[in-house]
Amino acid sequence: MFARKPILIVEDEAFIALNLALAIEDLGGEVVGPVASVADALELLTSREIMAAVFDVNLVDRDVTPVAIKLDVLGVPFVVHTACDIPAAMCAALRKVPLVRKPAPPTLVLQHLLAEIDQKPSDDRVLPFATDFSIVRH
Repeated sequence: MFARKPILIVEDEAFIALNLALAIEDLGGEVVGPVASVADALELLTSREIMAAVFDVNLVDRDVTPVAIKLDVLGVPFVVHTACDIPAAMCAALRKVPLVRKPAPPTLVLQHLLAEIDQKPSDDRVLPFATDFSIVRH
């Protein structure tokens, strides 16, 4: 289902990260990470192509809001997998925060991630403003 696409895992609980990684591999994805900090996640986002991501809210260095914002700017679909509340700053910065509450089996988390991927517009769609140049003035 993931067709060797790189899926980022940002999770500081090793057991959960391992279970997510195994489930991603079972669905044919390439696991990026897992990483346990915002700093490491942001570094990976500058050095690796990422198709989608799953992350926890509270990490070893801070809450994951900067990662969520960066993924949103890049147009990368994601799912938040947490037992905590979504930080107010994340809610204020993003239109939508897809959430799967812990505890949840990795298969359920990835079902939600696949749904988020399906909702993102594909690169080959034509945007309405891209085809109408009649209002351009010289």
